[in-house]
Amino acid sequence: MGVTIHFEGRLRESRALGRVVAAASRFAAEAGWRSEAISESDAKLSRVRGQEPWDYRGPTEGLTLYPHKWCEPVRLEFDRDGYLQEFVKTQYAPATVHVRVVELLRLLAGEFDRLEVDDEGEYWDTSDVAALDGHIDACNRALADILRTTRGARGPVRLPSGRIVDYMS
Repeated sequence: MGVTIHFEGRLRESRALGRVVAAASRFAAEAGWRSEAISESDAKLSRVRGQEPWDYRGPTEGLTLYPHKWCEPVRLEFDRDGYLQEFVKTQYAPATVHVRVVELLRLLAGEFDRLEVDDEGEYWDTSDVAALDGHIDACNRALADILRTTRGARGPVRLPSGRIVDYMS
């Protein structure tokens, strides 16, 4: 459940990383979002290839953006091959935050061989705010039903990692 944007792709060239980080930093500053550099010598990233889970282990670089208190962090974390695979749940922030995350991805798309985006709010494909609002409302109604009918359930819950769990019981 939840309105989430999944994205993945490989940078066109090694120099593209610097351009992506610079463009995302400018975008974040203009939007009033906090950001932090990512530079890890031995990171572990959990990924999915096809339908199978696989882990990357090694150096990563990039940027984490914090659009809103109730939006997960946008992690632009690239492995040694310039590959990125991430997701960000935007459901609990205003729809304008979702729109801005999509705008960021569109801005960066030219630096990738191909950037694949699966937007559960359908905004990436349609630019239809009404459809996005409809998806958010449907998810929020479903969550309200769960919270009302499941004993001890509470949510949404922000985890220390910044990820947001719809509900816990």
